[in-house]
Amino acid sequence: MRAASGRDAPLQAMLTLCWLTLAVSAVAAECPDQSPELQAWSPGHDQDHHVLIGQGRRLLLTASATVNSIHISQGGKLVIKDQDAAIVLRTRHILIDEGGELHAGSALCPYQGSLSIVLYGRADEGIQPDPYFGLKFIGVGRGGVLELHGRKKLSWTFLNKTLHPGGMEEGGYFFERSWGHRGVIVHVIDPKSATVIHSDRFDTYRSKKASERLVQYLNAVPTGRILSVAVNDEGSRNLDDAARKAMTKLGSRHFLHLGFRHPWSFITVKGNPLSSVEDHIEYHGHRGSAAARVSKVFQTEHGELFNVSSSSEWVQDVEWTGWFDHDQASQTKGGEKISDLRAAHPGKICNRPIDIQATTVDGANLTTEVVYKRGQDYRFVCYDRGQACHTYRVRFLCGKPVRPKLTVTIDTNVNSTILTLADDVQSWRPGDMLVVASTDYSMYQAEEFQVLPCKACAPNQVKVAGKPLYLHMGEETDGVDMRAEVGLLSRNIVVMGEVEGSCYPYASHICSFFDFDTFGGHIKFALGFKAAHLAGVELKHMGQQLVGQYPIHFHLAGDVDAQGGYDPPTYVRELSIHHTFSRCVTVHGSNGLLVCKHRGVCIRGRAAGSDPWVKDVVGYNSLGHCFFTEDGPEERNTFDHCLGLLVKSGTLLPSDRDSKMCKMITEDSYPGYVPKPRQDCNAVSTFWMANPNNNLINCAAAGSEETGFWFIFHHVPTGPSVGMYSPGYSEHIPLGKFHNNRAHSNYRAGMIIDNGVKTTEASAKDKRPFLSIISARYSPHQDADPLKPREPAVIKHFTAYKNQDHGAWLRGGDVWLDSCRFADNGIGLTLASGGTFPYDDGSKQEIKNSLFVGESGNVGTEMMDNRIWGPGGLDHSGRTLPIGQDFPIRGIQFYDGPVNIQNCTFRKFAALEGRHTSALAFRLNNAWQSCPHNNVTGIAFEDVPITSRVFFGEPGPWFNQLDMDGDKTSVFHDVDGSVSEYPGSYLTKDDNWLVRHPDCISVPDWRGAICSGRYAQMYIQAYKTSNLRMKIIKNDFPSRPLHLAGALARSSHYQQYQPVVTLQKGYTVHWDQTAPAELAIWLINFNKGDWIRVGLCYPRGTTFSILSDVHDRRRKQTSKTGTFVQTLQMDKVEQSFPGRSHYYWDEASGLLFLKLRAQNERERFAFCSVKGCERIRIKALIPEDAGISDCTATAYPRFTERAVVDVPMPRKLCGAQLKTKDHFLEVKMESSRQRFFHLLSDVAYIEVDGTRYPSSEDGIQVVAINASQGHMLSHASFRSAILQGVPWQLSNHVEALPDNSIVLMVSKGRYASRGPWTRVLEKLGADKGLRLKEKMAFVGFKGSFRPTWVTLDTEDQNAKIFQVVPIPVVRKKRL
Repeated sequence: MRAASGRDAPLQAMLTLCWLTLAVSAVAAECPDQSPELQAWSPGHDQDHHVLIGQGRRLLLTASATVNSIHISQGGKLVIKDQDAAIVLRTRHILIDEGGELHAGSALCPYQGSLSIVLYGRADEGIQPDPYFGLKFIGVGRGGVLELHGRKKLSWTFLNKTLHPGGMEEGGYFFERSWGHRGVIVHVIDPKSATVIHSDRFDTYRSKKASERLVQYLNAVPTGRILSVAVNDEGSRNLDDAARKAMTKLGSRHFLHLGFRHPWSFITVKGNPLSSVEDHIEYHGHRGSAAARVSKVFQTEHGELFNVSSSSEWVQDVEWTGWFDHDQASQTKGGEKISDLRAAHPGKICNRPIDIQATTVDGANLTTEVVYKRGQDYRFVCYDRGQACHTYRVRFLCGKPVRPKLTVTIDTNVNSTILTLADDVQSWRPGDMLVVASTDYSMYQAEEFQVLPCKACAPNQVKVAGKPLYLHMGEETDGVDMRAEVGLLSRNIVVMGEVEGSCYPYASHICSFFDFDTFGGHIKFALGFKAAHLAGVELKHMGQQLVGQYPIHFHLAGDVDAQGGYDPPTYVRELSIHHTFSRCVTVHGSNGLLVCKHRGVCIRGRAAGSDPWVKDVVGYNSLGHCFFTEDGPEERNTFDHCLGLLVKSGTLLPSDRDSKMCKMITEDSYPGYVPKPRQDCNAVSTFWMANPNNNLINCAAAGSEETGFWFIFHHVPTGPSVGMYSPGYSEHIPLGKFHNNRAHSNYRAGMIIDNGVKTTEASAKDKRPFLSIISARYSPHQDADPLKPREPAVIKHFTAYKNQDHGAWLRGGDVWLDSCRFADNGIGLTLASGGTFPYDDGSKQEIKNSLFVGESGNVGTEMMDNRIWGPGGLDHSGRTLPIGQDFPIRGIQFYDGPVNIQNCTFRKFAALEGRHTSALAFRLNNAWQSCPHNNVTGIAFEDVPITSRVFFGEPGPWFNQLDMDGDKTSVFHDVDGSVSEYPGSYLTKDDNWLVRHPDCISVPDWRGAICSGRYAQMYIQAYKTSNLRMKIIKNDFPSRPLHLAGALARSSHYQQYQPVVTLQKGYTVHWDQTAPAELAIWLINFNKGDWIRVGLCYPRGTTFSILSDVHDRRRKQTSKTGTFVQTLQMDKVEQSFPGRSHYYWDEASGLLFLKLRAQNERERFAFCSVKGCERIRIKALIPEDAGISDCTATAYPRFTERAVVDVPMPRKLCGAQLKTKDHFLEVKMESSRQRFFHLLSDVAYIEVDGTRYPSSEDGIQVVAINASQGHMLSHASFRSAILQGVPWQLSNHVEALPDNSIVLMVSKGRYASRGPWTRVLEKLGADKGLRLKEKMAFVGFKGSFRPTWVTLDTEDQNAKIFQVVPIPVVRKKRL
C-alpha cells in the first residue's frame, strides 16, 4: 500500500496544482483585481496628466493619484486594487467608451477597501466641456463598462422604538414621584454598571424614627457607591441632628440647614466628599415654581460615560380659563376691573392671573395691558389698533396650586443615543453616518448621526453620537405605521464632487438662491453602453444646476434590460446619494432600469423580458426632483425599496422651482409672462413619474418641499424623445405596480396623480415656459387605447401621514385604492375625477378597506421649526398642526365623482369650537360639482363624535362665503346608513332645496340634511357669454331658489351650470341678464326614462329652434336624434315620439317649457348613455334691447306644485343596528292648520325616535329628554290660559328639569305668542328678543352652553322641525 501511494504522489501533486490554478482563476473571475493580466499602476499626482488607457492595456491602480483626466477606450481596462490602504483618485473626468472598462469589486466579490473618486474643477476655468458629457463627470459611452461594487450593507430600515428629543434611551433609569411620597428619598447606584442597586424613602416629616433609620441606611452603604439623595414635599420637621451631620459628612453643605419644604438635591460618591454636587432653594409658598437640580457624569468599568441627574422641586401648572364675552367696555376710569368679571363669573377666574388675552368675537387678537395691580385688585385695558375695545372676549392664565415633584434619572448615553431598529444592522460600523427621517410635518426635522462603538448593543441596535432634537416615531400609532426611516449615508466606495466653500455664478441667478457651490460631479450613461452595475456606492456633492448633469443619469439609453440585450439587466442598488445639487437618479429616455436591493436578485434576474430595478437607494438632501423620469416615454423601470428625503427646490425646470425661483427665472418664457408659482411651478417631488407604466414598490417619500410621489403626464414626448409615442399615450397607459409605498412630511401632498407639463415652447399665444405645469387628465385604458375597456389604476397598501396639505390628491378614472392608511394630514384623501363631463365620459374612483386617522398619538415636537402648534386631539393637548389652528382637518373630501368609499374606518376626528374637523367633507371653495352617485358603505367610526362625522361647511375662515356652485350642490349617498343611521339616504347641504323634500331631516351639526329620492344632474351650457348668473327653482319650493355663477372661468367662451336635480320634478330657470341666445342642456346621470320638466325664461317676442342629439366624445361624433316643435297646449309637452317632441312657449310668463327625458340606458358609472351624451340644443332669436330674463314673479304661484315625497324616507337604524355608543335622536315636530274637506283644524305633535306625542288642547306641549342617554324625562302640556298670566307653572317646570336636558316645545291652535313665558325659550337657547307667530316649534337645551342644533321655527300657517340631535350632547372643546 505504501508503494502504491508513493507511485500516486506525482499524480496527486499534479491534481493539487490544477485545483489551485482553477481556484486562482475562479477568484480572478470573481474579484477583478486578482486577474493576472493586470499591470500595477501608480501615476502619482499631476494635474496636467491626461491619461489614456487603450489598445488592450489592463491597469491595476494601487495607490492614490491625481490626474487631469482619464479616458478608457478601445479595450482598455482600469481596475482598482482592493487593499487596506485607502485609495483616492482625483480627476476632472473619466470617459469610458469603445470597449473600455472601469472596475472596483464585482457582484460576487464586493470591494472591501476604501475608494474615493473625486471629480474636481470649477465651471468657470475656461476648460472646453465635452460636447456630450460636459465637465466633471464619469461618462459611460457606447461600448463602455462601469462596475462599482462596494461592501454589502443594509441600506435603510425603520426605527423600532420611538426616539424622544433629548430623552432617555436603552439602559437608562427614570424615577418620578409627587404627592404621597414625602420625605428624603435615597438611590444607591453601582458606578461599574450604572444601575440602581437599591432605593428607599424616609419620611422625616412625620417621624424621628425615619431620621434614625436614614442614618443607619447611609452608614451601611459601601464606600465607592454613588448616592443620589433628594427631598420630596417636606422632610425637615423631624430631621434630627444625627441625620443632618451624617449627610454633612458625605459632603453636603446645605442639609444641615434644611428648612420647611425646601427643595434640595445631592449627588456624591461615598467616601469622596469632594465629588459632591448639591443644590438647595427656599420654599416660595404658592407664589410659583422652585427647583433644586444637580447632575454629574461618571464612567463605567468599560469606559462608557453615564449621567446621574436629580431634581427636587415645587411645580406650578398653569391653564387658560374659558373665554368671557365682554359686550361693552367699562366707562370706569382706570380700566376694566377683574373683580367685576370675577363677580359675574364666580369660581371661574383666579385671584392673581398670570396673563390676560383678548380677541374680537371673530377671533382676531387684541392688545391687553395691566394698568393697576394691588393684592387681588387688578385692572386692565384692551386696545384694538390703538383704540379702546368695545365688544370683545377675554380669558385669563391662571396658576394651579403648586405640587411637589422629585425626579432621578440615569442616562447611560451621555451625548449619545441608542437607536433600536427593525432589522439587523451589524453591517453598520463605527464612523458610518446615518440619517433619521422626520415623522412630523416638517421635513427639516430629519437628523444626521454618526455611529459609535457599542459592545452592549443588540444586533438591531446602534449607538450614535449626539441627542435627537425632535420626536422620531418608532412604532405603529393608532393603526398607522409611522416609524421613522433610518438611512445609511456612508459607503466604502465614494464618488464625489470637489466643491468650493461658497457659491459662484456659473449659471443665471444661481447665487440668488444658494449660498453654497452647486457645481458637483455627475455620472452619465449614453445609448449603447455595454454594461452598468452600481452597488454599495456613496455619491456626495454630485449634480449641477445645469440640465442633464445629475448624480446618476441614464440618458436616452433605450431598453437597458433583457429586451435591450443586457444580461444581467442594468441596475443601481444599495446607493447612498446625499447632499446633491441636482436630483438623485434620472431615467431619461430609458426603459427597464433596475434600482435593485438584493444582489442575488439582480444577478439572477436574467430571464428574457425580466424587469430590472432601482432598489435600496437612499436619496437625501437633494435639489430638484430626486428620483426623476424625464421626457414621458420612460417605461418598465422599477424603483424598489428606495428612500428619498429632504428634497428641496432647484432651478432647472419650472416644476423644480419654488415661488421665488418661479418669479425670478423668466428667460425661458415669452415676454410679458406673469408667473403664477402655485400653478406653473412649485412641484418638486421625491418621485417624479412622467409615465405611469413604471413600478414603485416598498418606497418611502419622507420629505419634500412639495410632493412625495407625483405622476405627471406628457401629452406628447418632450425634449430629444419627441415622436416616441402618439399624442395622449401617457394619459391612457395603465399604471404599473404601486404597492406598499409611504409618504410623509411633505408640504403639498404625499401623492398626486394629476396635471401635465406644457409640451410647447413659450409663445405669444401661451407665454408660459416650456414644461410648466398645466392641466391633464389620467384615464387608463387597455393598451392605452381610449376606445378599449378601462383598466383601473390600483394603489395598494399606501401609507400617508403628516403631510401638511394632502395625504393624496388623485385625479382621473379609474383610480382605486385598497388597504391604505392615512393619518395626521390636513386632508387625508381627495379623489377627483376627470372633472366629469365634458372632460370625462364617466368612471369610478374607489377606496376600500382603508383607515383614516384625524389626529393620532404622534403629537410632534414643539419647536421653532413647527409652523403651527396648538390644541388638538381628543384630549385637547398640544400638538403640531398641519396648516393653521383653525384649518378644517378632513379625512376624505368629496370632489367631482362618482366616488365609492367602502369598508373604511375613521378614527380620532374631533371638531373643536373654531375648527371644523370631520371624517367626511367636501372640497373647499369648489366651483365644480358633486356627483349624486358619490356613495359610502360599511363605514366605521372610532373615537369620532357623531357631530364630527360629516361637515358641509359654513361661511367663515377657509370656507369664505361658501357661495361657489360646488359648495351649494354637495351631495352623497349613504348606502347602508353607516354614516347617517338612515340606510339608502342621501346627505346634502341643508339649504339645497333642489334636493330636499318636506320629510328631509336636518343635521345642524353637519350643516346638512338627510334626504331620500332619485337624483341626476343637468349641465346647462350658455354660449357666447361667461358672466351670467343663473337662478334655478324647483316648483314645489319656489321661495328657495338656487343661484349659480357657473363653473368655468370668466375668460371662457361659454359658461356651464351643473345643478343636482330631483328627477320627475318641474323647474324654472332664470338669469340676471338677458337670456343666452344659444343654450345646450346635457342630461347627466340620467337612466332611460328619467325625466324633468324645465321652464326657461326668455324675453317676450323670442322665437326658438330646438333639436336633440347624442354626442359620443370618444369618437368625436354627434348624431341628431330629434326636433322639438311648438304646441299651443301645455299638456302636449308631456307627449313625445321618437324623433319628435314638443315645446310650449308661455309668452305671458316668459317661460319656454320642455320635458327632458333620457332615451337610452346608462352604464353603471358613466355620466352619459351607452350611445353617448344626450343633449338638447336651443337657439333663440331674442328681440334687441331685451331686459333681464327673470320670470320668477310671473311664474309663481302660477306654476307652484305641491311638495310630494316620491321616495319615502328610510327608517332610522336603532339598538343593536348601531355600531357606536353615540347616536342620533330623531325629533319631528309640527304645528299646522290643515283642511279636512271643508273644515279647518289645528294639528300639533312631537315625535321622538318614532314615538309620537300628539297635542290634545290649545297651548304649549313640552317634552324633555335626557341629553346623555336619550331617555324621556317628562311630558307636559300648558294651556293658553296658563301662558297668558304669570307663567310660573311653565317656568317652574323648566326650572325643575335637570341640567343637560333637551327640551322640545310645540304650539297648538291659539296660544299666547307673546308675554313673559317666552323668556323660557331664551333660557333654553333661543335668540333674545324673539317674536313668535301663529305657529311655533322649538328644540332647546337646558345646560351651560348653547348647542348648534337649538332651533326655533315660527310661522303663521305651519311650523315644522324635522331634525336629529346627537346623543350624548357634549360641548365641543374650544380652540
